[in-house]
Amino acid sequence: MRQTFDRVLAVVGEIGPVTVLPERTRIALHVRMSFAALFPRRRWLDAHVVLARRLDSPRFRRIDTYSVRNVVHLFRLHGPDEVDDEVRAWLAEAYEVGRQHHLVRRP
Repeated sequence: MRQTFDRVLAVVGEIGPVTVLPERTRIALHVRMSFAALFPRRRWLDAHVVLARRLDSPRFRRIDTYSVRNVVHLFRLHGPDEVDDEVRAWLAEAYEVGRQHHLVRRP
């Protein structure tokens, strides 16, 4: 799963600078706040992204709504080839949530 993990980090690195926070049960990806987390398993990589909206995709295993602008989307990756354009789009959107740009009021 190391190759899958490295691919996710490479994709996020293309989006912008990120802090990787290894924790006891997960590896969080953080900008101003954590916007994604990775949960390495022996045969796959479980992950989630935090979006400011609900986004439906058959690839999401579960979607948990914690507040109007805090919706956690859980998914599983079995290999680096699954880190495709769709996953990149989720990570890019979540990155903006991590930057808290979704909270900026516009006139």
